[in-house]
Amino acid sequence: MTIERRNNDELLLLAKSGDQEALAEVFDCFRERLRRVIRLRLDPRLQGRIDSSDILQETYLDVSRQLADYGNYPDMSFFLWLRLITLQKLAQLSRFHLGTQKRDAGREISLHQGSIPQASSASLAAQLLGRLTSASHAFDRAESKIKLQEALANMDSHDREILALRHFEYLSNSETALVIGISKNAASNRYIRAIKRLKEIIDSIPGLNDQPLE
Repeated sequence: MTIERRNNDELLLLAKSGDQEALAEVFDCFRERLRRVIRLRLDPRLQGRIDSSDILQETYLDVSRQLADYGNYPDMSFFLWLRLITLQKLAQLSRFHLGTQKRDAGREISLHQGSIPQASSASLAAQLLGRLTSASHAFDRAESKIKLQEALANMDSHDREILALRHFEYLSNSETALVIGISKNAASNRYIRAIKRLKEIIDSIPGLNDQPLE
């Protein structure tokens, strides 16, 4: 569900004044987009141990406590700020459950301080297979996933991250540039390069190369 900008602004004003019902309504509008972000960036070792709904619930509590801080990010849309709080919560829970094992995890290149979970090649492969395959295909899905995951893991980490932001989180070019901390032109050029490389990877895997990339 989406809301018009005028209504969104009105709800934000009400939320900032302490109207929890308005804040809950705004948050619900972005809930599924935030859930997608979590699924992309949840460490595979934590699947089954951490539920996205629980993360969103804790995120909402953090948002309600930190709402006054949103004014410190004048260039950031409210969704990007919610995304930031969500990823901070995910990183906190990941450190709690994985401890020192998390130290070698990748970091998102970002203007925000702190460790932010990257989208893993496994998550991206699963998302792509969900789009590109169906039960009617004869090829071995598990084998295709392994090949796709290996190819994505060998991609430049910057390219893989921009694919996650643009192609899976559906951020605009301007939002992506802000998150990564580069110019809009650089973000656009990097995405073009990344999507070209992704198409090459898909074309190289039998059974996937006859599927359109949306």
